[in-house]
Amino acid sequence: MNKKDFLRVADYSKEDIKEVFETAEKIKAKFKKGIKYSPLAGKTLGMIFQKSSTRTRVSFEVGMYQLGGYPLFLSANDLQLKRGETIGDTAQVLSRMVDAIMIRTYAHSEIEELAKHSSVPVINGLTDLHHPCQIMADMFTILEHRKSLKGLTIAWIGDGNNVLNSWIEAAPMAGMNLKMAVPKGYEPDKNILDYGINLAKKERTGMLLTNDPIEAAENADIIYTDVWTSMGQEADKEKRLRDFHGFQINSELLKHASKDVLVMHCLPAHRGEEITDEVMDGPNSIVFDEAENRLHAQKAILVLHMLRGKKIKI
Repeated sequence: MNKKDFLRVADYSKEDIKEVFETAEKIKAKFKKGIKYSPLAGKTLGMIFQKSSTRTRVSFEVGMYQLGGYPLFLSANDLQLKRGETIGDTAQVLSRMVDAIMIRTYAHSEIEELAKHSSVPVINGLTDLHHPCQIMADMFTILEHRKSLKGLTIAWIGDGNNVLNSWIEAAPMAGMNLKMAVPKGYEPDKNILDYGINLAKKERTGMLLTNDPIEAAENADIIYTDVWTSMGQEADKEKRLRDFHGFQINSELLKHASKDVLVMHCLPAHRGEEITDEVMDGPNSIVFDEAENRLHAQKAILVLHMLRGKKIKI
């Protein structure tokens, strides 16, 4: 892989995605066997957090450490952005001191500006528009359980948020069908949806947007959900609870899916709202495999971007 940045799933080709999965599988196998693998020894990852996180911080911080490098945590209060320093200036300064930058922020335009001025790789840990690292971990997890992604149908039940936007870009490239059930008024980004529909036509995969969770869940191989109220939307929680009534992942909805359906959730979960305990802790759930694989998939992404253009031995 010779790409510098990973800002959205569409930055990757099919070959890039395959390389991430193959690299993640090898790195994970070494980790599980207790074999030390330190290809990033002496390198530093600057981690900018404008939005707090459990999985993103722990997976990148631990992953960088396990790869032999140093993770540098930078909260919004640690930087001068709030005091008027431009994103471009911040990017140029950090580029002279660290070997890559991971940022978890709000506006996607901020990460695009950061990447434009940075001479080192920039990796998207989450923006309001995209969550590409989550989807790479998701697909890697499905691959572990199903051995192939091609032809599988994934049903998204819930909000048309950044995770769904990234799935819209990813599913057609992986040869997967995507069925999305969202309440009226909560549709995914129109430009991204149009992009995904065109890509699905090109790749000859299915893409459906509906307001009916049962229609989406029918014969699905994977059912996926996320919180109904994301960070920064707390003021709208009561309205969202009303609008998302009927969109819960529960045992009744699972009856419409395939018998061996896999249940996924990017976490954190609001148990009893978008998903029941019975389903999340049940035999179909791979939620915590998915969470663990954030670590392994992102280690692959770090290695491939930070050592881009070099022959990587694993």
